[in-house]
Amino acid sequence: MAINSNVKFATFNVSFAHDNDPTENFQQWVDFMQMPPARQSALIAKWKNQSATASEVKLAERIIQIRNVAAIIQKNRPDVLLLNEFNNDGIGEDKRAIAGFHSNYLQVAQSLNSVDGGNLLAPITYPFMESYATNTGLASGVDLTRNGYDPQDPNDAYGFGYYHGHYAFALFSKFAIDTENTRTFQGFKRKDLPGVTKPVVNVCTLEKPLPANVACGDNWFTEAAWQQLRLSSKNHVDAPIQIPTAAGSITLHVLLSHPTPPAFDTFSDNNKIRNSEENAFWQYYIGGEAKLYDDAGIHGGFRGDYFVIMGDLNADAYFSTGTDSRFAGLRRLMQDEHVHQEVSAVTGKFAPTSMGGKNEGNPGQHPFPQSRTSTFGARADYCVPSANLTVRETGVYWPSEGEAGRRLINDTRLGERGSDKEVSSDHRLVWVTIALDQ
Repeated sequence: MAINSNVKFATFNVSFAHDNDPTENFQQWVDFMQMPPARQSALIAKWKNQSATASEVKLAERIIQIRNVAAIIQKNRPDVLLLNEFNNDGIGEDKRAIAGFHSNYLQVAQSLNSVDGGNLLAPITYPFMESYATNTGLASGVDLTRNGYDPQDPNDAYGFGYYHGHYAFALFSKFAIDTENTRTFQGFKRKDLPGVTKPVVNVCTLEKPLPANVACGDNWFTEAAWQQLRLSSKNHVDAPIQIPTAAGSITLHVLLSHPTPPAFDTFSDNNKIRNSEENAFWQYYIGGEAKLYDDAGIHGGFRGDYFVIMGDLNADAYFSTGTDSRFAGLRRLMQDEHVHQEVSAVTGKFAPTSMGGKNEGNPGQHPFPQSRTSTFGARADYCVPSANLTVRETGVYWPSEGEAGRRLINDTRLGERGSDKEVSSDHRLVWVTIALDQ
């Protein structure tokens, strides 16, 4: 068994979930991922010579996106990788999509130049892959919108999604994932989080009439709904990774989540509050909070020695709503003594940065544009180790104009915009390399 002195962890929101598409379903992603490489290439060849039908163009551009994501992963070669927005069957048991992505994309050499070809990257193999149950698209059975319960309404699900499994996440690892001792918190009730805030109706304008029987200042959720609400919009997962080192095997826990965006609110600040509290969960967890309980009914917080917090946390401690003390769960987490401050602090020695983030779009809107991880302007994605780990390097993969790999994130030939989700993602891969030989 190989001995590992440096291990690279990465998180990447791959944008494999269609937005605002009620026809979105898991089977289509199984089909995309199960497509053999030869058929992929034939389809893309038709797209390139403009002989594809309209439906073939749409399919070809989806396959190009998936290939570009695989190329980004092959270029950066993380040892442990979290992929947010990797759709599943809702309960994480159907592995056809992750297995297909692994065998038909990651294990096939992709081009650093996308559809232009050449500069082939070495395939990458992950012997261990896991997909987790999610609250997205899981019907809650209660009215969460105050306009009547609708089981088909994604806003009446425990987490926003057009079907159970929409916006899920998957973990890929070169090292064994200890599934027996993995803790999940899919069912943890929002009301049970210490210091929780009940959202109230605080957006009260004549231009936007309130729902019937709702008044300004009321609690947004009925008491029945509040008692049932789950905290996690997807899941909170503590997955132990067994890593062989010269000193023996080390167990390092990856703490995985993808909180709801602090946006799209209607008559309250519910999403902003929920995002803050989903991030605050990890601060309570690493602090050993006894009131937390997992899906197996085991109470208490973190019991390990080492961790890496990974995910699209959908917040920025130094920009937009993340700077508001009412919604500062992410900021408090990043400032916690258990977290590696040289990585978590935007001005830290090892804060992940990129020249692409510094130069792209409207960097002046962000006080630290080099820290941005998304095309919408925020440092939204995090790969932050515990304070007791030694950091070697960090980074954000964001090629600037003229740099190798630029076609993987920006290509005017694709879709209507030729950028972000049409090419690969509106997020960037973020990584940290940990030294385990000291």
